Amino acid sequence: MRRGDWARHPLIVDGPSVITAKRLEAIGVSRSTISRRCLPGGTWRMLLPGVVLLQNGEPTDEQKIHAALLRSGSGSILTGVRALERYGLRNVPATTEVHVLVPAERSVTNSGFVHVERSRRLPNPRPRSGVPTAPVPRAVIDAARRTPDQDTVTAMMAESVQRGFCLPRALADELGEGRRTGTDPLRSALLPILGGARSVAEADAWRLWQRSDLPECHWNVKIFDANGRYIARPDGWCDELGFAWEIDSLGYHAGEAGFRDTLARNARYAAAGIVVLQTLPSRLRSEPGSVAAEIRAALDSARLRPRPDVRLG
Repeated sequence: MRRGDWARHPLIVDGPSVITAKRLEAIGVSRSTISRRCLPGGTWRMLLPGVVLLQNGEPTDEQKIHAALLRSGSGSILTGVRALERYGLRNVPATTEVHVLVPAERSVTNSGFVHVERSRRLPNPRPRSGVPTAPVPRAVIDAARRTPDQDTVTAMMAESVQRGFCLPRALADELGEGRRTGTDPLRSALLPILGGARSVAEADAWRLWQRSDLPECHWNVKIFDANGRYIARPDGWCDELGFAWEIDSLGYHAGEAGFRDTLARNARYAAAGIVVLQTLPSRLRSEPGSVAAEIRAALDSARLRPRPDVRLG
């Protein structure tokens, strides 16, 4: 086929910007033409073995994802960080990697920016903007396995639960069903989430409370007064004594709206007779002993007055 013929083909004129070399050959583009056009300074780029970008600029993240799926073959599924970004999660690690799941029997290997994981336990993919994408629990655990920083792992898990993408139990089930080697750090990161923590700071608070021999504490539960009016949703709540613990960051509460909301929340606590302790997140790690002592002192104060007439929602 002459160049004038294939150059007018719909796949070239209006088709995807990323295409396999085999498909180009099928519409009449010779291998030598593909190779020549993909040379440095050429009009195309060979993004991955057998996958061509029909332009010579830097590929976008979206083009890389489509290239990875083409390279990995039919039935491949996007997972990990790039999958979580498609769902709109923000607390994910920076990476140039595209993580793809393929059937266990497929003989395709890592290449360039693509990490290929063969799996006998492929999830049912969810279409996200035309891309077969792993469900959130699978994508979180797959991303966590390749993330060495535990705070980042905790942040991913917490956001996925906090924003309603999945339940904590779904993360635990996914972790339990996958391979067991190297999962201890992930299980440690997940424990506070199962306990009710919904951020890295709350996970630190949960761990401090657990090791400090304190009364039972509920996390992120709604509190109402005797008339059923909403009071607050404290980070930590000791129902036995009517005590609230708030992990209040400067960044979240320093703005005008945040400061106003914090004052209104504290006024509701005071009106209901609730003893409340506010702690900066940084002190949970820098001064854990002092924070534990402050909690005990606040709990002692709470014991000195009758428990307020409030209830869990």
